[in-house]
Amino acid sequence: MNPSEPVATQGDDMPTAVRSLVRMVKLGYKAEPKLITATFAMTMFAALPDALVALWLKLLASGIDDNRKNLVMIAAIGLGISATGTWWLKVVFDRLTRKFKDRVSVALESHVATLQASVATIEHHERPEYLDRLAMLRDQAFALDHLFDSIFATLGWIVRLLIVIVLLASVHPALILLAVFAIPTVMASSSRPMVERKVQESVAARDRQAKHVFQIATTAPAGKEVRVAQIGAQLIDDRRAAWDAWYAPLATTRWTSAWVTSASWAFFGLAYVGAIVFVAAGLDSRAGAVLLVVAAGGRLSAYIGAAVGELGFLRSFWLDAGRKLCWLEDYAAALASHGDLVVPDKLTKGITFDHVSFSYPGTDRLVLDDATLTLPAGAVVAIVGENGAGKTTLVKLLAQMYAPTSGMITVDGQNLAHFAHEQWRHELAGAFQDFFRFEFQAMTSVGLGDLAHLDNRPVVEAAVDRSGAHDLIQALEHGLDTQLGAGWEGGAELSHGQWQKLALARGFMRADPLVLVLDEPTSALDAETEHALFERYATAARGGAAANGRITLLVSHRFSTVRMADLIVVLDGARVAEVGSHEQLMANGGLYSELYTIQAQAYQ
Repeated sequence: MNPSEPVATQGDDMPTAVRSLVRMVKLGYKAEPKLITATFAMTMFAALPDALVALWLKLLASGIDDNRKNLVMIAAIGLGISATGTWWLKVVFDRLTRKFKDRVSVALESHVATLQASVATIEHHERPEYLDRLAMLRDQAFALDHLFDSIFATLGWIVRLLIVIVLLASVHPALILLAVFAIPTVMASSSRPMVERKVQESVAARDRQAKHVFQIATTAPAGKEVRVAQIGAQLIDDRRAAWDAWYAPLATTRWTSAWVTSASWAFFGLAYVGAIVFVAAGLDSRAGAVLLVVAAGGRLSAYIGAAVGELGFLRSFWLDAGRKLCWLEDYAAALASHGDLVVPDKLTKGITFDHVSFSYPGTDRLVLDDATLTLPAGAVVAIVGENGAGKTTLVKLLAQMYAPTSGMITVDGQNLAHFAHEQWRHELAGAFQDFFRFEFQAMTSVGLGDLAHLDNRPVVEAAVDRSGAHDLIQALEHGLDTQLGAGWEGGAELSHGQWQKLALARGFMRADPLVLVLDEPTSALDAETEHALFERYATAARGGAAANGRITLLVSHRFSTVRMADLIVVLDGARVAEVGSHEQLMANGGLYSELYTIQAQAYQ
């Protein structure tokens, strides 16, 4: 992969159905080689007893006609074996497949979760077409194990079909044409799910919208605003409209395909009746031959129906989910960074943005436009600017969540794009404004910031102290052992600001990162508390930065807080407007001075 190549050109294509099928079988075999082999063998063996019933019926009728007791006995034993074998094999097969599905479903769901977590960037969370694919894959992930059921079942029905076709041909070769008359049913039934799936994909965004509105109307986070604003009825109308926009095209397609399928089965039914008349009235009126055609022909129609049904599911739902899983594998692999440069142990020069521009996927609007600046090693750097100026985008680029659209970011003169994502991010630490609420025990929620010390209580306690969250932990009933989240038994409900403090503590789990990023991490706190905390961070950063040249990056909309930084970068309209210390920028009388003065007057 070329690290500077836009991701959008690397993950749009879906793998072919055949390629996806082969890869899914390999994945299942890798997860459970013995069980998948045994299940396949049992499926093939289970096809024999039922398919041979037509033969036993023919022998039974022939034995009675010819008064051959030995033939009658053979037929009776065969029918008994078929009946018993069908029941016995079904019981064994069900137990075997259940065990296989239980094990392989865990492996596949873990694989899906691992893939999504391993994608190096976050573009797939922000592109609508990727979100639709991922939403459908998440909905289908639990059923991916059924893919193997469908593959084996389809092969089993094909084996049964071949057996009854051979039996029909034993009466007269012309009866093979009965299978030809079944082709329209195969085409109609197998293409129907794919046509419906394409329509479903085209309106997947409406389905997501309907689910989103339903979640807003029925879950706690939006409950207060929904009631105060009295928008419940509006949400119901919006959900209905979104659902109708999703369902109407599907309903039309389903009705059309139902008529086509019905016509094809009527065509086959006429051919089946004609085959019986052909044998009974003209070709061979013996009871055995007629009975074989009736039984084999009836089974032919049942087997074809079952086979095309499985094939339809295989081509649409199961294989569609497999294709999306294989797409996710390819997408994650395309973004995998092996890195041809080693991340330095310490910074000596700093990090430079060299004419960096960036626009988010699907848009042409630059959120960073020809940004050139240097973050000196060992410095506390503040990024300020109005909303939409590109502050958070700059942080995302620095964390390799995206690659620049143009330009280059260098670390001590080396291209950041040539560092492996995992190695570079191991040297990053910090907290973000859009933090996540990990509803685990408090110790785990904080410890996740550094998996190597997840269960190391002294390290977690040190991170809590560095973040200023010790008062919060002390207030919890069981301290670090307290379950978080009111939705869990004995769980503590926290305010937004308290959750943010825990996110800060999580960000401070790594004691000696090369880059410490604090992206509006105290937005829920008052200005005085934020100022006190940032002052502590800046002091600590200057004291510990000398060893590894750590850069501390502060992003805040409060100018009184960032004045303590060694260097202040002012962004305006996606461009770097000013760079300097607080004193220098105030003396310049530019944008920073203007915004600082306005905000200072608001606090007076």
